Amino acid sequence: MANPKNKKNAAEPERTRSIPVKEREEPHYTLHILPAQEPREINRDKVGAEEKAGRPHTKSQKKSIPREEAPASSSKNARSGGINHLNTKIWRTLEWLATSALIFMVLFFAMNFSSYFELFKMKLDKLRGTYTLSPYIEQMIKSAEENPSQELLPVAKTVEESRQQIPALNLQIAPTDDRIIIPRINKNVPVVGVSTENLLKRDWNGLEKDIQDALKDGVVHYPGTAMPGLRGNVVITGHSSYFAWDPGRFKDVFALLHEVAVGDTVIVYHNQEKYTYKVYETRVVTPDKVEILTQQGEDRLTLITCTPVGTNLKRLIVLAKPV
Repeated sequence: MANPKNKKNAAEPERTRSIPVKEREEPHYTLHILPAQEPREINRDKVGAEEKAGRPHTKSQKKSIPREEAPASSSKNARSGGINHLNTKIWRTLEWLATSALIFMVLFFAMNFSSYFELFKMKLDKLRGTYTLSPYIEQMIKSAEENPSQELLPVAKTVEESRQQIPALNLQIAPTDDRIIIPRINKNVPVVGVSTENLLKRDWNGLEKDIQDALKDGVVHYPGTAMPGLRGNVVITGHSSYFAWDPGRFKDVFALLHEVAVGDTVIVYHNQEKYTYKVYETRVVTPDKVEILTQQGEDRLTLITCTPVGTNLKRLIVLAKPV
């Protein structure tokens, strides 16, 4: 009886021959062994000579490049970035300031339009040569300052001679209320009186309210100061500008007071009596200079308003003495 193992072994070569060569080949790896390199000797004498001469050897030079150049480049970029950020911040701040200033100027001139319109119109009329006084004010200037003395006329022999002897009548009608007339700025304004009650009680807030209420109807004769025709200091104050929504008609009555010059005439009517003054000084003071209200010194007229127009930072003072 034949051995099964022998049959299997006998059939094995036939099955092996039927398989292609490519399928029977298995991958293999080749190991290449390089000859060992001898360790490189370092010439320490040469390295030491290079270090003494200030020339580092190749290995140290390669390591030193990143340590020396990289930080310098990064710090330069950091400084450049910081400067650019600072410049951007400065320009944004300047832009904000310019925008805020523009908005402020627009609002400022809008609120004080009437006052600056008067200033502009007066300047423009003077440049064109079309600036004229009110007929009433012009008549006040041309009228005689004092009544002429009366003299007896000689007896006329004929009607024609008698007619030539009698001069034309020059009747001047005084206003029924108190007024101030400033020909230089073409102003003819009512002068309003204020009660001295709050002044005597030293109620300064109440006094200020009384003055502000009276300024709606004209300029104000400051309470406690002299009346025209009496000895002392006649003080009159008025707005150069005020809130646009204020109901008063005299918010900008003294807007042109800055144009008054030394030598100008100012006329004040009080109790239908005419008082003429000549300007002898103008100056600007701070609001705390209350000595401008003093009654000491020579008789005078003091006009007060705020300056610059549209602010209450300072006071414009116009001083005039009686003629």
